[in-house]
Amino acid sequence: MHVLMVGTPADGSGSPAARLERLGHDVTCVATGGEALGVYQEADLVLLDLDLPDLDGLEVCRRIRAFTRIPVIAFTDSGTELDRVLGLRAGADDCLDKPYEFRELVARIEAVTRRMPPREAAREFLTVVTIGGLRVDAASREVLVRGRPVDLTRKEFDLLYYLARNSEKVVSRQRLMKEIWGDPRSLEIGSRASRTVDTHVSSLRGKLGDSAWIRTVRGVGFRLGHG
Repeated sequence: MHVLMVGTPADGSGSPAARLERLGHDVTCVATGGEALGVYQEADLVLLDLDLPDLDGLEVCRRIRAFTRIPVIAFTDSGTELDRVLGLRAGADDCLDKPYEFRELVARIEAVTRRMPPREAAREFLTVVTIGGLRVDAASREVLVRGRPVDLTRKEFDLLYYLARNSEKVVSRQRLMKEIWGDPRSLEIGSRASRTVDTHVSSLRGKLGDSAWIRTVRGVGFRLGHG
């Protein structure tokens, strides 16, 4: 199994990474959330320290969960029930307090992997979504409109892919803020959060070349159309 360890030091023969390797696992260690978001697609399991130097670990967890079912075990420093609950609500399959016993970590890994779907199912979100002349490839993060490549920012791609995956329904601004920006707060018209969603939708429409690709459902949210 390929394990991605995020934010956990890999130094020393007694480190969790080294001990997992001795159990037969392939282990990749990264220090930051940004690095994790670039490589998690190749992992079968993510061990995620929520205390990261660059990004909120909860946001990293939400981002991973938005695109894949790969199991995630999160680690928190505080030892409080609230932090464990927040980790689980962010999409973690399990949450451990630090410091932890290695044997307990192995037991938790065995528990979540027993529930793990087949590799293909775990990666089912990392597929190509094609709607009309729009093609969104989550694995390569490439977008084509009638064969024309479209250059998008990370958030623009995440927004478009989320709408494409949910093309059969209207997606509210609140849902987009929670899934794409990791912010579940309510949105008032004209608020900063509301403007964030609207600005990205407007930018996407311009880059896709037709405002009909993303339709506004007044008072509800947005849905993907056919340009």
